[in-house]
Amino acid sequence: MKATKITLQQEPRIRVDFTYDPLKVQQIKTISGARWSKSLKAWHIPYTKEAFNQLKKLFPNVEIEVNKEEHQAEEQSVVTQNPPTLKLVLPSEKTNEKKKQHFDHSAIEITVSAKQISVKMPKNEADIQFIRTFKYVRWDRHQYKWIIPNYGRNLDMLKNYFNNRIGIIDTVVIPPPMQKVVFDSSETVTELPDLDEATEQEVVSFKKWMEHKRYSESTIDSYNKAIRIFLRFVKPKKISEINNEDMVRFVHLYMIPRKLSQSYQNQAVNAARLFFKTIQGSKVITEQIERPRREHKLPNVLSKEEVAAILRAPHNLKHRTMLSLIYACGLRRSELINLRPENIDSKRHLLIILNAKGKKDRVVPISDKIIEMLRDYYKTYRPKVWMFEGQEEGERYSETSLQHVLKQALEKSKIKKPVTLHWLRHSYATHLLEAGTDLRYIQELLGHKNSKTTEIYTHVTEKSLQKIASPFDNL
Repeated sequence: MKATKITLQQEPRIRVDFTYDPLKVQQIKTISGARWSKSLKAWHIPYTKEAFNQLKKLFPNVEIEVNKEEHQAEEQSVVTQNPPTLKLVLPSEKTNEKKKQHFDHSAIEITVSAKQISVKMPKNEADIQFIRTFKYVRWDRHQYKWIIPNYGRNLDMLKNYFNNRIGIIDTVVIPPPMQKVVFDSSETVTELPDLDEATEQEVVSFKKWMEHKRYSESTIDSYNKAIRIFLRFVKPKKISEINNEDMVRFVHLYMIPRKLSQSYQNQAVNAARLFFKTIQGSKVITEQIERPRREHKLPNVLSKEEVAAILRAPHNLKHRTMLSLIYACGLRRSELINLRPENIDSKRHLLIILNAKGKKDRVVPISDKIIEMLRDYYKTYRPKVWMFEGQEEGERYSETSLQHVLKQALEKSKIKKPVTLHWLRHSYATHLLEAGTDLRYIQELLGHKNSKTTEIYTHVTEKSLQKIASPFDNL
């Protein structure tokens, strides 16, 4: 480790150079005022006696790099500034050039959080191909970094591949959301004991069983999280000892005190019923696990004027086309980003939606107006694999980026409602109903399995409600 006096933005600082070591990085961070310089590819601390003494205390063997020719003049100028015990002098241009060359290859920045690993790196085709070998990797076009799930040996693989090219590995702690309570983000989850090896193996087997049965990724993820928390709650009971009373206890002692909604409770019940069906000799009678009473929430609907304002807001053709297509065809966001160019049959004015929710395909009509917009978009962007691709060719547009597009449109249109992408789908169905479209057709267009799901739109249509006169008017 070497310490050198430098001037950074007209401020004297102490530059600290060392071979990357996560422990040393954490120790450097304890020094007040310590900062990482992207341009220097090095840490630097304040040029004060306190900071220097703290550095010496943490690293007694630190080498002080001194330029003898400038030392005498520098010594005279810094004595009155209460300097460190040893004077640090800016190295010669030759030394700086050598150091710059030494650190040019260490441009990889890795940030590790509980759920994901972000990687910032210079553009290099070989490195990009390596990064793409990770499952569920995605490119963050706003922050110019790769996002990789933090599980298994992903972090070790990154360390082994980039090796001494890594400039820094930073660990951040992201606090859980304050409003939305989910299975894996409750602050009290950490109070539950960890699963033992045998139980962990059963959960892994359950996940593989769901994958074999071709459950959707979101269902596998939510069921896996739900059953893990339930099994941690009932410890030290073994799986073979769990019965229906344990599920009742889980609801009353864990879910209700944490104010988890009926939908989350229903999800936990579904996960438990499915899990214990796969367990031989289980004491749980899955048919007797009671579900919570269903919530009867009305869908959120926008007026036609509000929808028009949102769809006019984006200046970017791709953004405007994506939002317009969601409303024009009543699409779910996953259905939009999974579209391929060949799914659009412009001659027959049809949009073919494959493998949607519930593993169902469906066909919806598309108007001349939206077809013209899609043609303009296709001529401009020339998508290869997906209809809407991310920054990299052949990369699917991310749900997070799509939500950001809507957020920007809401800001420009000055609509203050907490609108989500699904509101556009709700508005599509409601506006069809108000225009006189038969409810059974709407059910087919939305891909609803049960007609009762579609009937909820009859409660929010203005066409019927506005005709009803209040008895107050007749007084």
